[in-house]
Amino acid sequence: MTPRIKILLASIALATSGMAPAQTLLNASYDVAREFYKDYNAAFVANYKKTTGKDLKIDQSHGGSSAQARAVNDGLDADVVTMNTTTDIEFLASTGVVAKDWAKRFPNDASPTTSTMLFLVRNGNPKGIKDWADLIKPGVQVVVVNPKTGGNGRYAYLAAWGHVLEAGGTEAQAAEFVKKLYANVPVLGKGGRDATTIFLQRNTGDVLVTFESEVISIDREFGAGKVDAVYPASSIVAENPVAVVERTVAKKGSGELARAYLNYLYSDEAQEIAAKHALRPRSAAILKKYADTFKPLKLFTVGKYFGSLSQAQKVHFNDGGQFDKIYTVK
Repeated sequence: MTPRIKILLASIALATSGMAPAQTLLNASYDVAREFYKDYNAAFVANYKKTTGKDLKIDQSHGGSSAQARAVNDGLDADVVTMNTTTDIEFLASTGVVAKDWAKRFPNDASPTTSTMLFLVRNGNPKGIKDWADLIKPGVQVVVVNPKTGGNGRYAYLAAWGHVLEAGGTEAQAAEFVKKLYANVPVLGKGGRDATTIFLQRNTGDVLVTFESEVISIDREFGAGKVDAVYPASSIVAENPVAVVERTVAKKGSGELARAYLNYLYSDEAQEIAAKHALRPRSAAILKKYADTFKPLKLFTVGKYFGSLSQAQKVHFNDGGQFDKIYTVK
């Protein structure tokens, strides 16, 4: 038997023995979703093995959502993107990286979970912060994400602006409130996890405005009792959209796997995992089951006051927009 035949037979034996190299899938995601996807990936891999008999390896890439979108656009070969704002996926759709009709490819406008913005304060709430108005008081330092680099920051900004309108205020009053709030911001985080690091590890600021899900992440990473969660009178609905990266799956032949990965986010198992990470599930039954996790508060949608995230992007976050008018990088 020649060496070449031996190698060929060995390769066939390896493939047929179930020891073939595992398929790989890369998920490019936003900062504060890393713990959720760590647990979700384990559940999906187990289910995939059970239903197909095939092994699977899932890699993760995390960062500010807009930075992640730019990385994928610039060549990062992610099979899927799981973001926290639709604008980041719309950007990829505009360049042909994901499908133009990506929002119709999966249920609930391709958003299997939602979240909202709340306040994290230091244990015992020493500054007595209860609502948005407390964030503009003299001597209160607020930590937020830069809305130009992360969806976390855009939602925090829009939640602050929208709360004024929700209370019956005018656009001019909303602009003035947000200007005062950002005057109390000593430094902008690059992404959600960077903002948490600034708040907890650098001990900067009195309040962190961030996603509801970050409460559980902080308890797990830094230990319970470091922060208290404060729910304002009103806040914004933050959708967490997902999409297949068509450019990558066409090259890798991983389209079916990528779609299965995103579809499974709507399964009861995945929705349970989301709830345990304080991501609001789309499943009404599971949302009700975790009523103690998701405190009641008045929620308004982006559409109610801003039309859409794309419209908000043009008005508020593009160069020369409202954010640039009210905030000078320190």
